[in-house]
Amino acid sequence: MHRFFLEPEYIKNNEIQFPEETSRQMARVLRLSPGKHVSVLDDSGKAFLTELLTVSEKACTGRIIEQSIVSAEPKLRLTMMLGLTQREKFEWMLQKCTEVGAAAFLPVITSRSLIQQPHEVHSKYPRWEKILREAAEQSGRGKIPELLPPLPFEEAIAYGKSSNEICLVAWEAEQHLSLKNVIAQDVQRAAMLIGPEGGFSQEEITLAAAQGYLPVSLGSLTLRMETAAIVAAALVLHQLGGN
Repeated sequence: MHRFFLEPEYIKNNEIQFPEETSRQMARVLRLSPGKHVSVLDDSGKAFLTELLTVSEKACTGRIIEQSIVSAEPKLRLTMMLGLTQREKFEWMLQKCTEVGAAAFLPVITSRSLIQQPHEVHSKYPRWEKILREAAEQSGRGKIPELLPPLPFEEAIAYGKSSNEICLVAWEAEQHLSLKNVIAQDVQRAAMLIGPEGGFSQEEITLAAAQGYLPVSLGSLTLRMETAAIVAAALVLHQLGGN
């Protein structure tokens, strides 16, 4: 069944008024027709089984048949703190980590990031938010992950530490600590810091450790940034029983 996240303003009483962009997708791309059922989500964890009443590229309408709570969301709120990198790689990480179950993303400007100023990525946010929404729809999520404003490294690690119970940093030079050695089962909020191509500098690792971040190994092999992100997200959520 096709799933669509909509703003609450489009869900009133027992009726759904689909916005034009979504209506165009439903009519032109998906070729849906009146009488078909779709799932509408309000980004709060609620799902509405909806029967389509009218379908056109300008406006589709429907009526709510049933309301339910989406139970697929992981118990752990995992924030992926991702070093800014090439557009294709960064967007791939947003998509795949959303599918795995990450709850938030924080773009981080590191000493080796290709982008060095926060304003350089502001224009990309509408596209990134669309990627998150579509990945959440595809994977059966009840909520769209939060996309936080980009921050320089020092500000990013301070934010991560202030809002999470445990903060981890994937580091290829770590030889002793693995994820299963450092994660406790009662953690509700965690952050995972992933470096850009070339990894973190020693100074950044030292600074993060001083803030309470735990450097961890993702295994004996050296992983590309985008591979490390999806592996780390999957392992953390699995370790904590969230997925």
